[in-house]
Amino acid sequence: MIDWPAALRRPDPAWLREGALGRLLALLDRDGEEARVVGGAVRTVLIDAPVGEIDVATTALPAEVIRRVLAEGLKAVPTGIEHGTVTVVIDGAPFEVTTLREDVETFGRHAVVRFGRDWRVDAQRRDFTMNALSLSRDGVVHDYVGGLADLEARRVRFIGDAAMRIAEDYLRILRFFRFHAAYGHGVPDPDGLHACIVARDGLERLSRERVRMELLKLLVAPHVVPTLAVMAETGLLESVLGGVPHLAALSNLAKLEAACGLAPSPVRRLGALGVLIVEDAERLWERLRLTNAEHDRLASIGDGWWRVAPQAGEGAARTLLYRLGPELYVDRVLVAWARSPAPAGDSQWHALASLAARWSAPKFPLKAADLMARGVARGPQLGAALAAAEEAWIRTGFPRDPQALAGILDDAVRAVADLAAR
Repeated sequence: MIDWPAALRRPDPAWLREGALGRLLALLDRDGEEARVVGGAVRTVLIDAPVGEIDVATTALPAEVIRRVLAEGLKAVPTGIEHGTVTVVIDGAPFEVTTLREDVETFGRHAVVRFGRDWRVDAQRRDFTMNALSLSRDGVVHDYVGGLADLEARRVRFIGDAAMRIAEDYLRILRFFRFHAAYGHGVPDPDGLHACIVARDGLERLSRERVRMELLKLLVAPHVVPTLAVMAETGLLESVLGGVPHLAALSNLAKLEAACGLAPSPVRRLGALGVLIVEDAERLWERLRLTNAEHDRLASIGDGWWRVAPQAGEGAARTLLYRLGPELYVDRVLVAWARSPAPAGDSQWHALASLAARWSAPKFPLKAADLMARGVARGPQLGAALAAAEEAWIRTGFPRDPQALAGILDDAVRAVADLAAR
């Protein structure tokens, strides 16, 4: 009998019996088979945090899962059938349903497994104790590895021998720190930390895409800064980034996002942490296999964040917002603010950062046809005239009245004519 930890919320059985989840468990938890909610959903329910994806484990073989699902007129997608995983869609909600497994041979990520019926064995092959809890339809939490005590203490602890768990998949090094940043309190578990340090060379064996995924998740965790500080002290963070981390800027940025009412942005935070110049963005793009959009945001941060300051005035800020667009503008302003001595309550910086929410940059109203109507022929001169007109329009504060626009066009035509005459 579990001595229930006072700090954890008891699951409400109604949640397990109603809606799409209730239908799924009722379908699989009968006729000699058992099904339970497992993994992160159990953890978040117990600490009264929002539940995201819900995973289910079952004693039923994949073929039996599919048979039952289809018999009920529901959708079954064999997303990982070779590993026992079927995605079941009920009322538009997807659930990953995985048959219990046990390891036959283990070598890195590519373990040889067979399906089983032993919940304890299945729990023992997971990574951390708090992730090995399972929840049956009657609201009972099953704990085979001490996960409840660790969750109550907010301690991220490997199941069994930490070195062995890491050797099975070196990504667990980054997961250890990510889960500590999300759910841990105080210093990381000493045994787990030591095992991560000893095995850190294993990070080089991982695909860059997997490292990117874990790092971006880590960057938005509640306790990211102290966790990254531990990683920096042990040499793990520099090996991931391939450069020197700037923890103070990241710490300040997290405070600024909160002060401005913005959701944490993993890419913006990566920029504060690792990008001083454009070349840093190129390095991270290659090292982490970032998407092109992520690279562009980092490159924009590195391209002149030091020139951003409230003292330049709102006109300069509007010009920057027009040129960059709202997302890149906010990125650059917040990183510049984070690297300045100004506090999170600085009103001038706050006004600068909030400009994108207060003012929408207008669309340049002039076209090449407007210049051609004034006698500018197609070719390089037309492009030069249009560029000159846009610069004048920006410089004069984005006017919209026809008289001002006509004057801008006339000036652009004269400027191009004078240049051609030289």
